[in-house]
Amino acid sequence: MRAAGRCPGLLLLLAMGAWGLRFPQRHWPVPYRRFDYRPKTDPYCQARYTFCPTGSAVPVMKEKDVIEVYRLQAPVWEFKYGDLLGHLKIMHDAVGFKSALTGKNYTMEWYELFQLGNCTFPHLRPGMDAPFWCNQGAACFYEGIDDAHWKENGTLVLVTTISGAMFNEMAKWVKYDNETGIYYETWTVQASPDKKSTVWFDSYECSKFILRTYQKLADLGAVFNKVQTNYTSIILFSGEPIYLGNETSIFGPQGNKTLAAAIRDFYYPFKPHKTVREFFVDLLKIIDRVILNHEFYLFYNLEYWFLPMKFPYLKIIYEEVPLPVGSKTSVGV
Repeated sequence: MRAAGRCPGLLLLLAMGAWGLRFPQRHWPVPYRRFDYRPKTDPYCQARYTFCPTGSAVPVMKEKDVIEVYRLQAPVWEFKYGDLLGHLKIMHDAVGFKSALTGKNYTMEWYELFQLGNCTFPHLRPGMDAPFWCNQGAACFYEGIDDAHWKENGTLVLVTTISGAMFNEMAKWVKYDNETGIYYETWTVQASPDKKSTVWFDSYECSKFILRTYQKLADLGAVFNKVQTNYTSIILFSGEPIYLGNETSIFGPQGNKTLAAAIRDFYYPFKPHKTVREFFVDLLKIIDRVILNHEFYLFYNLEYWFLPMKFPYLKIIYEEVPLPVGSKTSVGV
């Protein structure tokens, strides 16, 4: 399948070494980068389904209110495919709240502004050398809990009870988290399926937001019930990643044209497809690159990395992550 004379990724990296490019030592996992502000989205980025269509501001609760906190989980895109992705354990996570004083329910979740595909792979736009990403993610808060949505094929279970004061402190943290953690990252990348193997990169998606929220509540004093909590991770398996550079150093006027072409060539088969035939032709190209030639180019923290892929290459897991224990004692609940 590989065109004659094309330079595979590993040979390309050897050539880069010969050109005198140095690969800096890294500490693993690479920490997710936080930003000073959220940039405006480009009009080119369009979502098929509107992000947070009924979103509202987080209310200020009375300090002595008693707030029930619920774990919410349902199959990804359940509204379109029912429980289909649930059979593959591809689940979406959220958290629900119920005020004892007002009786009102609320849902809070974190997901992609422009759908999952745009966060996972870029667009190759005409006249632009660099791949173009529509990969922002954000928190969404709205009144109400759709009981049928979460219960029918997923989970709606009480995990803890907090005070209104604790809820208000959590809300301040959500604002900070949402303004500084702005990019969605689909992949977890690790060295092997062994649970103790090195994690090179961690994902940054809906379940990680829920885990951070639970940890914040625990630190504020929440005591969680003994409930089993499982989450979905999509894992790539790779040898030690190699840093390649950022958009400017690769695709800029003084960039590496050979490397730039290799990255664009890698991402091309992941484009949206108009016909079934186009999909299967590009699927064969993806198998050729990722499995037969052990190549993957990862975009993380606005930088590009080369992943020397290893068997089993990709795996979807649904494993337990216990509810957290905080450093304070819950009071006023």
